[in-house]
Amino acid sequence: MAAKYPYGVRVKVSNPRKRITILLAEDAIADQSLMKQALERSRLLNNLYVVQDGAELLDYLHRRHQYSERASSPRPDLILLDWHLPKIDGSEALQAIKADPNLRRIPIVILTSSSNEEDIRRSYELGASSYFIKPMSFDALVEAVNILGEYWFDIVELPPANGNE
Repeated sequence: MAAKYPYGVRVKVSNPRKRITILLAEDAIADQSLMKQALERSRLLNNLYVVQDGAELLDYLHRRHQYSERASSPRPDLILLDWHLPKIDGSEALQAIKADPNLRRIPIVILTSSSNEEDIRRSYELGASSYFIKPMSFDALVEAVNILGEYWFDIVELPPANGNE
């Protein structure tokens, strides 16, 4: 199968899509709903887990409190992180995740409406894998989710989880 990209570039994809676990850290209910719908319409096979703030994100990743059971908090293959979260904001959460040797290999895509250059610079300095500005239309969001999935799960090879996961 070949994936189509802007400017006529085509990339051969040899691996069939696999089921992935996505952890969405998003406080806005409307944005959570739009992302869920976009994932349903995309070709991504996924298990989506949602947390509402940065503190809950870290609880999920460290299996604390309501996430102490492995079944309620499987290790994500990808984290979609809103930059402006309550309690612990996206930059603090990103910094904490990338400082943890058991978590730092999980790709983190900043998912935000902010096009602020300082936010973009800071996210990459802290180890974000990508900075994704939320599209204005639902159709554009679905297309962006498709491209995101093709890139992270069809094209690149991710490192395996460590032996403790």
